[in-house]
Amino acid sequence: MNKVQDAVVDMYEQLPVPYGLVRFGVAPDHPEVKNCQDTFEEAAKSPLFNYIGNVRVGYDVELAKMKPHYDAILFSYGASEDKKLGIPGEETKGVYSAREFVGWYNGLPQFQHLAPDLASGDKAVVIGQGNVALDVARILLTPVDKLRHTDITEQALQTLSQSRVKDVKVVGRRGPLQVSFTVKEVRELMHIEDVAFRPVDLLADINPKKLPRVQRRITELLKKGTESLPQGAQRSWGLEFLQSPKSMNATESNQLSSVTFTKQAYAPDADSLSPTASVVSTNETSTLPASFAFRSVGYKSVAIPGFSDLGIPFDTKLGIIPNDPYGRIITSSAGPGNLTAGHLPGLYCAGWVKRGPTGVIASTMADAFTSADVIAEDWNANVPFLNSERSDNRSTGLGWEGVRADVEAKGVRALSWEDWKRIDLAERQRGEKKGKLRDKFGSVEEMLQVLDT
Repeated sequence: MNKVQDAVVDMYEQLPVPYGLVRFGVAPDHPEVKNCQDTFEEAAKSPLFNYIGNVRVGYDVELAKMKPHYDAILFSYGASEDKKLGIPGEETKGVYSAREFVGWYNGLPQFQHLAPDLASGDKAVVIGQGNVALDVARILLTPVDKLRHTDITEQALQTLSQSRVKDVKVVGRRGPLQVSFTVKEVRELMHIEDVAFRPVDLLADINPKKLPRVQRRITELLKKGTESLPQGAQRSWGLEFLQSPKSMNATESNQLSSVTFTKQAYAPDADSLSPTASVVSTNETSTLPASFAFRSVGYKSVAIPGFSDLGIPFDTKLGIIPNDPYGRIITSSAGPGNLTAGHLPGLYCAGWVKRGPTGVIASTMADAFTSADVIAEDWNANVPFLNSERSDNRSTGLGWEGVRADVEAKGVRALSWEDWKRIDLAERQRGEKKGKLRDKFGSVEEMLQVLDT
């Protein structure tokens, strides 16, 4: 809107509430990360911005019906599924995906039924060594009183207050210098009151001063550990390396009892100090007792129904929409002349559906800014967009108003930004009574009821 005069932006959101990953993915004890909402609030104040909440693109409104009314469509819908391990016992009771666990304690409606029974055991294994894995470990180990004033759900607080989890192991397939979590995440785990970190033997002979900056800082933190010692602390956590999950093992009642791993070794030509060092499987196995296991090995995006109607390809293996480095959607059959790959006019993508589920909020925002800049550049360069040939725009320009009647005829209740602000106010008022920023509604029905009172 800042770079194209009179540009109108309609933002579709499948839930009544906006902010996606910021609201439902960022850990509740990381409120500073959510400050990016201020940028979105400023954009939403513009009369040229329209929020269309509670409308699922591809379901409540077909892409083919949207196309005639827009000059461009940008897809930025994230990654809605998580990767599975593909090992025996993965559906055992007590095994959860990190995505659903994080969504559960953050109030994502689709996971409010999860009800993890954290009182049934004291040992947890987290498979994966990224930031989300450490988020899971931190929430399991943090004293509940430290979370009460955050926007974590009341349901999660109740469950965590009854948790018996005292030992958390975060397990990775590669070594300590190949972890993907950040310095900030591991530092926070080291400073939880009365929680001890078990030393990492693999780091004993490594001189941190010879490592690149980020690896050096992480290594220094891991070698320093915590002030609390494992034998004297109420709770403890540790990192296990060079272990690839082989099976989830259950009791006769199908409750998780342990996780078996295949031991890994660095490949013969691998540099164990390199962030990209590869590993190979050995014939050895090890088994960790566990009442709970959390799978945290990545997310993936899926195609929206109707992509084929617009000629949009989707890479199911990578979980992305094929695009150039700037977010222009490309197809193998749209290139000029003898060239095969080419840009699909007026179609763009950003975020995880553009580049895969990597990075943090800040890098995802930067990526979105890049894609928006490219749309503006293309428009000012007078290149073809949706429904147009060069200098001949055939879009109706109606945007949301062009499909609104069809959506409402299906019984779908589309929400405006003003509707969201009413829900926002109600959540804040509920939270104020409990001494917290907000108390989130856990279902779409509850959110919509606010608008009827």
